[in-house]
Amino acid sequence: MAKKLKVTLVKSLIGLSPKLEATVRALGLKHIRQTVEHDETPTIRGMIDAVPFAVKVAGRGAAEGETSVAGRGAAEGETSVSRKAQ
Repeated sequence: MAKKLKVTLVKSLIGLSPKLEATVRALGLKHIRQTVEHDETPTIRGMIDAVPFAVKVAGRGAAEGETSVAGRGAAEGETSVSRKAQ
């Protein structure tokens, strides 16, 4: 049985390029906080990787119970460190 991914839209489509907006819509997402479930395939993972700032993914590491929150912030349990420009 294929692993399932739960993909949730966390950022508005307003302001996205037409190509990225089409990618989000192809995932089946239309509204913020809408969640859809997909099989974990290279195609779906590539679509998610194209818009990591706009979606939240749960179930990628289902065996470990991992939840991946998209974006460039620190992972859960980690702290982000800002560096001063020298």
